[in-house]
Amino acid sequence: MNYRHAFHAGSFADVLKHIVLTRILLYLQEKPAAFRVIDSHAGSGRYDLTASEAQRSGEWRSGIARMMQARFSEKALPLVAPYLDIVRAFNSGAELTAYPGSPLIARALLRPQDRLTACELEPSARKELIAALRRDAQARVVDLDGWTALGAFVPPKERRGLVLIDPPFEDKGEFERLADGFAAAFAKWPTGQYLLWYPVKSRRAADTLARAVAQAAAGEKPAGSCLRLEFSVAPQEAGGPLASTGLLVVNPPWTLQGELKTILPELEKPLGQGGAGRFRLEAARP
Repeated sequence: MNYRHAFHAGSFADVLKHIVLTRILLYLQEKPAAFRVIDSHAGSGRYDLTASEAQRSGEWRSGIARMMQARFSEKALPLVAPYLDIVRAFNSGAELTAYPGSPLIARALLRPQDRLTACELEPSARKELIAALRRDAQARVVDLDGWTALGAFVPPKERRGLVLIDPPFEDKGEFERLADGFAAAFAKWPTGQYLLWYPVKSRRAADTLARAVAQAAAGEKPAGSCLRLEFSVAPQEAGGPLASTGLLVVNPPWTLQGELKTILPELEKPLGQGGAGRFRLEAARP
């Protein structure tokens, strides 16, 4: 899978990932102690939805554009509104022209005592991210491979926080690297929270990853400390565009599963393509 994110910014997969990211960071805000966000594969930070890549794929039109027009219930709206408000802050008026990537969404949710470490190895993406976070004392952009960064930056001095592992899945064996990279980081920082993203194109690969991550997490806590979410907007066709996305949340906030049970049913209609989408939400087991 070749995953240049400029083609996919604002897609349904981004919507799911960034809603969950926002809910976790809002939970971390509930305690006054500082926290750190470590983004292992940060990207360029801000994506131009008027650029040729985004216009060519058009994935944002069936993702964030539909979300901005969707009507939510009184229970779900307060849970998705913080994410939607961050996206609105990068746009003027009703027209969508830009989409913030995970480091800028995380930055928007940092309090004065909190910090962000964003790792990006690709030169042009790193240059754009540095420009987006220029002279920001709370955010640091690191020229380091994300897998190396996991060993270098955990545990952070704050001892609270979130590690987002969102690799591009350009190379064979990326699922195995994700499982191994998480296990190594978790062994050093078992009390941290982790959010892992993966594409669902192979059921076997997705299930193997979930079991491996749950097994590593179960070394410190009982099975069930790993929450698994998958969302499909259409049946996955061989060789076709990504239609299913997955997230694994290790040490999830105790509130997260209940929040997602409220949010996810209301995403099925706006994000579904050719019909309603569907989701699964469960504890991952070794």
